[in-house]
Amino acid sequence: MSSATAPATMAPGLRRNMVTICAMTATIMQALDTTIANVALPYMRGTLSASQDQINWVLTSYIVAAAIMTAPVGWIANRFGRKRIFILCSGGFTIASVLCGLAQDIDQMVLFRLLQGVFGAALVPLSQAVMLDSYALHERAKAMSIWGMGVMMGPIMGPSLGAWLTETYSWHWVFFVNLPFGFFTVLGLMVFIFMDETRKDLNLRFDWFGFAALAVAIGSLQLALDRGEQLGWLESNEIVAEFIVSAVGFYYFFAHSFTTSKPFMQFALFKDRNFVTGCIFMAVMGLVLYSTMALASPYLQNVIGYPIITAGVLLASRGCGTFVAMMLVGRLMRYIEARTLIVAGLGLTALSLFYMTGWTDQTGVPEIVTLSIIQGFGFGLVFVPLSTVAFLTLPNHLRTDGTSMLTLMRNVASSIGISVVIAQLTEGSRRVYAILSEHINPFNHAMQMPDVAGMINMNTDQGRAMADVMVGLQAQIIAFSQDYQLVMLFILASIPFAIMIGSTKAALRKQTAPDHAVLE
Repeated sequence: MSSATAPATMAPGLRRNMVTICAMTATIMQALDTTIANVALPYMRGTLSASQDQINWVLTSYIVAAAIMTAPVGWIANRFGRKRIFILCSGGFTIASVLCGLAQDIDQMVLFRLLQGVFGAALVPLSQAVMLDSYALHERAKAMSIWGMGVMMGPIMGPSLGAWLTETYSWHWVFFVNLPFGFFTVLGLMVFIFMDETRKDLNLRFDWFGFAALAVAIGSLQLALDRGEQLGWLESNEIVAEFIVSAVGFYYFFAHSFTTSKPFMQFALFKDRNFVTGCIFMAVMGLVLYSTMALASPYLQNVIGYPIITAGVLLASRGCGTFVAMMLVGRLMRYIEARTLIVAGLGLTALSLFYMTGWTDQTGVPEIVTLSIIQGFGFGLVFVPLSTVAFLTLPNHLRTDGTSMLTLMRNVASSIGISVVIAQLTEGSRRVYAILSEHINPFNHAMQMPDVAGMINMNTDQGRAMADVMVGLQAQIIAFSQDYQLVMLFILASIPFAIMIGSTKAALRKQTAPDHAVLE
């Protein structure tokens, strides 16, 4: 639909603002659902009469479906039109969310979560493509600041909001909360004609073999990463089989893609150096953001002992730091190179993780809040320049494919990050516990000191039980510290790749005319 059919009375600036709002509501809706349901699982388990293995499929079904359906978003949008697919996915995601809230048993819940993942996969890449098209090149930093708030704030605020809704009302509301967001998005795009339709390429051929191979590869990998911790990783035949199937799927996908004339994936994307660098750092951000979130919540609740609501409030301080950074970074990019901001953001994040390696069960609220804000600020400094740089020199016709690829990279990296840190936490706790336990015996001089012997008498059941609790707690603290150190070293190792990023100022100078935008 061309802009000529839009309401004549609506100013171009107002139309662009309304498109921005619609894109943001869709982004927030999907981003919240990546983490908001996690805290409600124990409550769902009782209501739906599900076992621990069954209730985990509430998360697994969504993750796998979203990962598989992210890859073909670019082709679907180019074939049928971006606006039509955006409306369909927003409406489908909203309906699936309501159905999740109304589910009566675990089978219905898993089915509806599967539908949520299918429809929700397109929302983030399509909203980013809409934002990039709606703003000229010199305004992209501002656009990505606005869009990034939804993408980053959703996962950070999701656990806090989910805990509050579950404790105050019921677990059903973690799904019903999507209804107003979805309703406004569909209404804005469908009724008020805020967004123009893109050109449809009816001659596009779908590479079914390539898609099937990639779907099998990604789906098997996500299943292995999501269920590995529960089943014991390579000790489980299921996990081994899933890794083998994933490797075979990737082999057939690349072998087919490099030998066919029209592959499923647009490999022209990877000829752009800035986009390739963007993919690398988007994977880094996905891994770091979600792995630190997976560590922070259990640390605050299990080690320090905060209730879930208090832990959620403390974690929300990281969102405050991200929000402030994203408000500032759009303006900073006018004067500072994007690569400089990315390095600074990664440095701040690594610095916060360095100090978090020293956390104990006695760590106070001021230190937790301060480091969380610094870490969130670092995330904000990285995400906006990264989202801008990735599309700085990418041709317009590859933009939707590019946004879906970035989203896929972030999702897969986040699953890998969570799996690695949780596996390291479990194994590290067990290993450190065994080492510390060797020194807890009556022959240890420290155990014979009057103050210690009076509190922990190894000759009594109560004393041995207390010693076991204390050793277990210290083992957890050390394992968490090792995890934070691991993530910190990963960030530091990724910083040198920033030299691959081109100059944003040079790109702006070369832009002799305003970049094409759907909305002028």
